[in-house]
Amino acid sequence: MSTLKNLSFALVGATVIFMGANPAGAVSLTQGGSTPVAGEGQYTNIQGAQTINFNDGVAPSSGVVTYSATNGIVEGSVSGQYATPFNNTSKYLTISPTGEKVDDKDFAGNSGDVTINFAQNLDYFGFYWGSIDTYNFVDVYSGGTLLKTFNGADVPGAPANGEQSGSTNNVYINLLADTTKGETFDKVVLRSTGRAFETDNHSYRLASVPESSSTLGLLAFGILSAGSFMKRKSKTA
Repeated sequence: MSTLKNLSFALVGATVIFMGANPAGAVSLTQGGSTPVAGEGQYTNIQGAQTINFNDGVAPSSGVVTYSATNGIVEGSVSGQYATPFNNTSKYLTISPTGEKVDDKDFAGNSGDVTINFAQNLDYFGFYWGSIDTYNFVDVYSGGTLLKTFNGADVPGAPANGEQSGSTNNVYINLLADTTKGETFDKVVLRSTGRAFETDNHSYRLASVPESSSTLGLLAFGILSAGSFMKRKSKTA
């Protein structure tokens, strides 16, 4: 009987683990944003999303959203360093390889990458991606596990050749978790191995928390299944 009890607890534990599982690679990249806003480029068209547009010259460093580096918030273009996204004259975020210098001086955005941590799970993150390049990368994590890495070549229809003008290579990108499977993520890393990775109008949406009744229902199902299995084993014995 002791063995059956242990098996019952094991089955219940497996049910709980399954409920919290977040399969790797479950994030998709799509293209599509709002009609361009004068001087600010495109914004998200995802309902319920919050937006960070950097217009005040800063990025969040506490609370729900935390940016690891904010020395890359710039305005306008500087030849050989960064270029403003198409139809965008407002402030935006640029990222270049670590230690990049011009005339022996550091320039904005030479942190190599920017990690964006979220205090709560997300089911969506988006941004306006300017002059898309193949050496621009986006890493999506959940609980420290890398779910997916995208680069400029993954953007549908974009040549990813650094073209600074036109809407083909300057587009709004949406990263979406599969909500039908309860999948989420909590960290996004933007990084670049070349000059530069320019983005603006970052948007995110917090994932809805399952109702406690639903969670308890799933747990109860696991317990009942384990109990049924015990009864069958007892009769067999």
